Amino acid sequence: MFSEFCRGGLPGGRRPQLRRAARGARAVNPADQFHVGIVVEDLDAGLDELGALLGHDWGPEVDVEQPVRLPDGAATVRFRFRYSRSTPRLEVIQAQPGTVWTPAAGSGIHHLGWWSDDVIGDGERLAAAGYALEAAGEDEHGTRSWAYHRSPTGPRVELVSRDLASAMAALWT
Repeated sequence: MFSEFCRGGLPGGRRPQLRRAARGARAVNPADQFHVGIVVEDLDAGLDELGALLGHDWGPEVDVEQPVRLPDGAATVRFRFRYSRSTPRLEVIQAQPGTVWTPAAGSGIHHLGWWSDDVIGDGERLAAAGYALEAAGEDEHGTRSWAYHRSPTGPRVELVSRDLASAMAALWT
């Protein structure tokens, strides 16, 4: 059956039906997960190590200062990061002392990133599930383009507006 599926069909000439999984009451849809974020002390060394170990090559470097909303107020944070060109997609971020962008103890995995059609609404569902808002990128009108949520016992979740998907594709192509 699997070999028939790979050739484009199922027994009896049926075509496989591929569709997005329904989200239901979940805060995020598994099909929308698109990257794993890793914060490292030294961006260049981290990219070299992960590239050699995992076979990734990297898209262009982003080096930008961005206004960010943190639990204790607004701040401007310098971001340096790169995405892997191949999948599974990795985002490797230079550590920023005194912010949430510090290496995670043990694994180094900082966050799991999902596309979101409604960053605020999905964030409210995460908050209801115990994932507190930790940081968010907002414009001067309060439109949220991304947000980090964190549970005391689970991983950090990043929601990224699906409106950014086309522009972000340049970071890994």
